[in-house]
Amino acid sequence: MEKIIQKDLSAEVQQKVADWLTRFPDNQKQSAVLGGLHAIQHEYGYLPVVQMDALADRLEMPAIAVYEVASFYSMFETEPVGKHTIAVCTNLSCMLRGGEEMLNYLENRLNIKCGQSTSDGKYYLKKEEECLAGCCGAPMMQVNHVYYENLTEARVDEILDELD
Repeated sequence: MEKIIQKDLSAEVQQKVADWLTRFPDNQKQSAVLGGLHAIQHEYGYLPVVQMDALADRLEMPAIAVYEVASFYSMFETEPVGKHTIAVCTNLSCMLRGGEEMLNYLENRLNIKCGQSTSDGKYYLKKEEECLAGCCGAPMMQVNHVYYENLTEARVDEILDELD
């Protein structure tokens, strides 16, 4: 069931933003934007515009500046996506050790392409990642911010089968 998007920041997000604000000078409130965006995305699974607007109000910055940050970083999603986010590294080290093959395997298993979610809303396969910084364990992927290295097709199946 999809969560109802509130116009105001939830108490939990407000608390996280308040915590971030303690780390910066009073005249640098915009420095808490990344922490606020992470908190919103954790709550909704993506960044609804009304929530980004509420964050902009809280941080006393233009809404467009919040949108710019949200659209710049690959860890943020500005549209609804599947419940479990999967990112496969296909940079040089991972590519040389089978990263592209793992990506192809996932696309075939899930019947989606990069940047798509499964029809049941369970999985989202992020657009290609430039690097996930797990070169020594290549090929690797990140699922819901957890790293999995030294992938094989069997290991990918095991990881996906363990997700609810």
